[in-house]
Amino acid sequence: MTDLFYHTPGNPVPDNATAGFLTARNGRKIRYARFAPTGRPDNGTVVLLQGRNECIEKYFETVSDLSAKGLGVATFDWRGQGGSDRLLRNPQRGYVRSFRDYAEDLEQFFEEIVLPDCRGPYYILAHSTGALVALLTASSMVNRVQRMVLLTPFLGIPGQRISMARIRFITTTLSLLGLGRLYAAWGPRPRQSAPFDTNNLTSDPARYRRNMSIYETHPQLALGGPTIRWLRAASSAAVAVSTPEFMASIRIPTLIIAAGADSVVSTKAIASYARHLRLGSLLTIDGARHELLQEANLYREQALAAFHAFIPGTGDGPS
Repeated sequence: MTDLFYHTPGNPVPDNATAGFLTARNGRKIRYARFAPTGRPDNGTVVLLQGRNECIEKYFETVSDLSAKGLGVATFDWRGQGGSDRLLRNPQRGYVRSFRDYAEDLEQFFEEIVLPDCRGPYYILAHSTGALVALLTASSMVNRVQRMVLLTPFLGIPGQRISMARIRFITTTLSLLGLGRLYAAWGPRPRQSAPFDTNNLTSDPARYRRNMSIYETHPQLALGGPTIRWLRAASSAAVAVSTPEFMASIRIPTLIIAAGADSVVSTKAIASYARHLRLGSLLTIDGARHELLQEANLYREQALAAFHAFIPGTGDGPS
């Protein structure tokens, strides 16, 4: 089914597309999509994991790029965002009970969609929040995923003296007081998108306008700010994956790509994390902002080149 996609001018649906819904174990509907490769040879499948407040349509360009390299793509909207079921009566509020719910959805997606219907080997390409979920599931994915590329993972907040453990403590306290569904930041999404000059996600005006057009045309795909409970879930996950024991347990070769001009997540925290991974390496793209796959070609092409160099068969990467 391709009628589950949301269409906007200048953002064509990639070739060989299939979309559907899977029913999560707690009954939530999760929208997913699969894209068969257009290039040859067939080099396997990339499981593409989005960040917070993103949707499948935002990655059509990247899907087409990967497809041309002989890579199939499988992706889905996280519960509570995009075209998947929302978790609160107010659909604007970014909410999740725990990142373990995201992790369970990812594991179910592998079991029901990726393994039966997508050709291996399998790789993960994950952005921001999605990269944090990828780390959280790394131990269960070790026999399925060959390599992971994590773009600007959410491991800390830049410019904040307060640690993620402290954020977890504060948001846990507020959640216990019944305030978990309140906004932690920003509030509802404004009716008109912020001007390009005020954004901190990308330096590319055309890609910024394309992405904002998706949400302006289909506001049901967009979220407002995160709730206190979402921030509690995120900080809890960041603390969990940052223990020495957890980092030592990650046995999937991992490339982490940081953005040198990132003001959304902490590049310092990312660099520190990468140094402690046994099978991890770090690349920092100087001058790039947070959304590397939505960035200007100067930065985006560096990220894609690093990905293909790391993934066997699609560049000059290891065999």
